[in-house]
Amino acid sequence: MFIRRFHPGALATLLLFSGFLCSLRAGEELVLDVFQKNCIQCHGQDGKVKGKVDLREIKSVEDLTADPELLQTLVDVIDFEEMPPEDEPQIEPEKRKELLSKLDALLHQSVTEDKAYTHTPIRRMNRFQYHNAVIDLFDLKCNVFTLPERMMREHSGYFQPETGKMAEMVKVGSRPLGKSQMIEPRLAGVAAFPQDLRAEHGYDNQADHLSLSPLLMEAFLTLGQSITESKDFGARNVGIWNSFFVEPKSSEDLREEVESRLRPFLTKAFRRPVADEVLARYTDHVMHQLDSGGEFSEAMKSVAAATISSPKFLYLYDQGGDSEGVQTLDDYELASRLSFFLWGSIPDETLLKLAAEGSLQEEEVLNSEIERMLKDRKLKRFCDSFPAQWLQLERIISAVPDPEHFPKFYFSKYRDSMHMMLEPLLLFETVLIENQSITQFIDSDFTYRSGLLEEAYGVLESDLSPAKVQGSGVNRGGVTALRFDRVPISDRRNGGLITNAAVMTMTSGPERTQPITRGAWLATVIFNNPPNPPPADVPALGEEPTEEEAHLTLRERLAKHRERSDCKGCHEQIDPLGFALENYSPIGTWREVYENGRDVDMEGTLFRKHRFESVIEFKDAILAEKDRFARGLAGHLLSFALARELGPADQIALDEIAQNVAEDDYLIQTLIKEVIRSEPFQTKTIPAPSNQVAENKQG
Repeated sequence: MFIRRFHPGALATLLLFSGFLCSLRAGEELVLDVFQKNCIQCHGQDGKVKGKVDLREIKSVEDLTADPELLQTLVDVIDFEEMPPEDEPQIEPEKRKELLSKLDALLHQSVTEDKAYTHTPIRRMNRFQYHNAVIDLFDLKCNVFTLPERMMREHSGYFQPETGKMAEMVKVGSRPLGKSQMIEPRLAGVAAFPQDLRAEHGYDNQADHLSLSPLLMEAFLTLGQSITESKDFGARNVGIWNSFFVEPKSSEDLREEVESRLRPFLTKAFRRPVADEVLARYTDHVMHQLDSGGEFSEAMKSVAAATISSPKFLYLYDQGGDSEGVQTLDDYELASRLSFFLWGSIPDETLLKLAAEGSLQEEEVLNSEIERMLKDRKLKRFCDSFPAQWLQLERIISAVPDPEHFPKFYFSKYRDSMHMMLEPLLLFETVLIENQSITQFIDSDFTYRSGLLEEAYGVLESDLSPAKVQGSGVNRGGVTALRFDRVPISDRRNGGLITNAAVMTMTSGPERTQPITRGAWLATVIFNNPPNPPPADVPALGEEPTEEEAHLTLRERLAKHRERSDCKGCHEQIDPLGFALENYSPIGTWREVYENGRDVDMEGTLFRKHRFESVIEFKDAILAEKDRFARGLAGHLLSFALARELGPADQIALDEIAQNVAEDDYLIQTLIKEVIRSEPFQTKTIPAPSNQVAENKQG
């Protein structure tokens, strides 16, 4: 027998590893014990398998780490205190905290051992990105076509992120609800392809929703030709007209001249250096047109149309690597990912130049570029795309409060909602431009209001300034350039995103509020923890109460939905959130009692630990959980940036992002920077070849 001597460092490593194993064993006992005492009754015992989770199959730590999706689900429901249900045996607070720590460690272990982020499939640009990319490629001085999905139109040139300050007064318009907002300089004769809808799990840029059918490919060919053949596509509107489309004064070595113009043009269009054989093919196309007697500008228009119809322009994808697995983006991929995230378009010359130098990934260079991009006016495109989708504001377009119950909601043929939808968007832009804390989204000390919107909230017209009355449609007239003024919030019942009139209106029915809808919105938007869809056989609650229900509060009427066992869990999650906002009517005005004279009952408990008896206390409860909000918003931003649904491996990055943001006072630009610096953003996952995947499954 002999004693082996260890190097001190190796011995320390061994001791640490031994401690880790002991911790795992203790963790395994804790996890399995909680499963048996608190969870198995609904998830495995007597054949009951709620939520398709059968915990009888979990016999060891290895069973858990082999299923990161299940682990993530367990972490979420325990972290949000959704499980066990309220009427089941509860986990002691200290044990819950320890259990969550163990499960979180197991999740980190699971995704670290075989780290593989979800692969983003090849996808085409959506309509918004295509529009922006064409503008940037040709340096257009007008729009390509009208984009109704841009919910807010700028009228006064207020958006100046380079100043770091939002204007005190802005003039804006509401595009979806005001047809006059569609009148704008654009290319005549160019028809847009259909709008891309938001994915069920996210945004309108999600890869799994952006396929390119043969029919749509043909439409892109026609669209490209209609753009370059538009009567407005000329020197007045095309910034690169003289340098690209005008015939050179000297005809010597015309092919070389064409190549010198096409190389940077194609490099910008395709977001990386164009291959010599591709450049030659495009040059041949131009020379053939010229040799056939065509005009130089027409030949260049033809090749430009071919460029914006090319899959290399239309498709967004990561380059393949030498092997499957997680790999660092190359500089050109990073440039594209940055530009499509913050600018909704192709990289500019500066990004491409840094990519060509191979320096974009250097920390100092990348940080400088992020700062530059956040101060560029093209950041308006991010504001035109992300916040409206994050907040699901398109829902307000179909909100039609009953005219008999809410006659003041309507003026002429318009609705107050065309003013309402602009308030949260202006709040978002201000927080972003001024780099304020994201807690302003929960409980802001300022907002932007038009005179009409102030009146809708209950401010008397006599208390408004003449300028605000005249410029904002308070007299039921203005619908084009609407004046919004920055105003302080003195009553905390107002302010922020969660209590503004737009959200309250779009989450209500024609005659009554919908607490379940409001609760689901809060769970999804604020905490990024969407509830499961309701069972198909659950009847909807009627707008008007029956005779038997006339004396009941809305909470009492909805209580029947909680009686079903398959509804109870979700209602415990979303009811406290939705009923917390019951003091706000279906059009966002404050109320203390219902029409039947009963007091509004909004009291509740957030995450089973923050009791609230007023909406101000509810906001305080959310602010007490601001780390959850920061992590949730980080998840929304990361999903938008990567154009895909997030997976278990992304959760480690979200933890790190949220922690770093908290250390910098929750500033929104810090949040965006941390998303960009995260590993999921700066890497790509190359999947195994399909035949290899099949072999692995068979094995």
